[in-house]
Amino acid sequence: MNLPDLPALAEPGLAARVQHAIDHKTKPLGALGRIEALALQLALIQGEEIPVLREPQLVVFAADHGLSRRGVSAYPREVTPQMVANMLAGGAAVSVLARQQGLALTIADCGVDALLAPGAADLRIAPGTADASAGSAMTLAQAQQALSNGMALVERLPGNALLLGEMGIGNTSSASLLMQRLTGLPLADCVGRGTGLDDAGMARKLAVLEQALAVNAAALAPLDIAAALGGFEIVTMAGSVIAAAAHRRVVVVDGFITTAAVALAEALRPGVLAACVFGHRSAEGPHARWLQHLGVRPLLDLDLRLGEGSGAALAWPLLTAACALLADMASFDSAGVSNKD
Repeated sequence: MNLPDLPALAEPGLAARVQHAIDHKTKPLGALGRIEALALQLALIQGEEIPVLREPQLVVFAADHGLSRRGVSAYPREVTPQMVANMLAGGAAVSVLARQQGLALTIADCGVDALLAPGAADLRIAPGTADASAGSAMTLAQAQQALSNGMALVERLPGNALLLGEMGIGNTSSASLLMQRLTGLPLADCVGRGTGLDDAGMARKLAVLEQALAVNAAALAPLDIAAALGGFEIVTMAGSVIAAAAHRRVVVVDGFITTAAVALAEALRPGVLAACVFGHRSAEGPHARWLQHLGVRPLLDLDLRLGEGSGAALAWPLLTAACALLADMASFDSAGVSNKD
C-alpha cells in the first residue's frame, strides 16, 4: 500500500543554529542535560528554530485479541470494553492525567469485542483479531485497513503532537511476538508478565507464543508480520505514527505496546523514529531491551507498567519545558551576563 513520504528530520544547518542557541543560554554548557537534547529534537521534528507545541492529542487505541482466549493474560477478555467505558467516563488513570495535563483525549475503538461505546472513535475492523496461535491474526486486507484508519485519524485531529496510548487484554502477547520477529531476539527475551502473570501463567504464555511464531513462520515482510501477529490497535497506531511523522507532528511514545507500534511503523516506513520521543521505560521486562535495540533513551523511569498512555502523559511536561526554555531563556548577550570566556 502507498505510505506517505517523510520530511527530512535531520537538517544539519537547522541543528547547528538551534544547538548554538542552546549553548549560549545563561547556563554552563550542557547544564540542562537531556532537556537540551529534547529541545533540539523537537526543533528538528517541527523544522523550526523555536518549536511550539499546539493542541496535543492523546489517543488510546483499543482492541481485543484472539490470543486472549488462550490464557495469556491474568485478566479476562471482558476487561477491554469495561476499561474503554471507564476511560470515556473519566475514571481511568489516563483520563485523570489527560485532564491534569490539558491533553485532548480520544478513545479509538479499533476492534473491541463489544458494541461501540458511546463517545469512542469508530475505527473498528472486527470484534478482535483471530487467534494468532492457530494462524494469521488478521488478513492482509485488514492490516492495510488498520494502517489506513490510523493515518486518517491523524488527518482529522488538530494540533502538532500525538501521544500514544493503548488498551487491549492480550496485547502484550502481540507486542512480544512483534518484538521477536522485528528484532530477532530469543522469544524468552521478548516476553514479560503483562498484567501480572504467575510462573505457571508465564509458562503457558510462552508456549502459546512459540506456537504462534511457528504457525506464522512464513510472514517475513513488515506488513505480513503485522497481519500475522499484530493487534488491530497496534497496526492502527503504527499508521497514526507514520502520518504524524509525515506531518512533522511530535509523537510521544508510552510503554511496551506503543513501542511495538513505533517499531512496526519504522519497519514499514524507515525514518519515523526521528519524530518519536520515548516517554518512559516500562517495568515490563522486555521494554528496556527493545529501547536499547532501537537505540533510544526514555525520559522517565518510574517503574510504570499500566499502559493506557499514562507514561506519555507524565512525560509531557518535560516537552513543554524544553520548548519554553529554548524560547524564553536569555542568552549571555541579551542578559548582559559574562560567559566563562
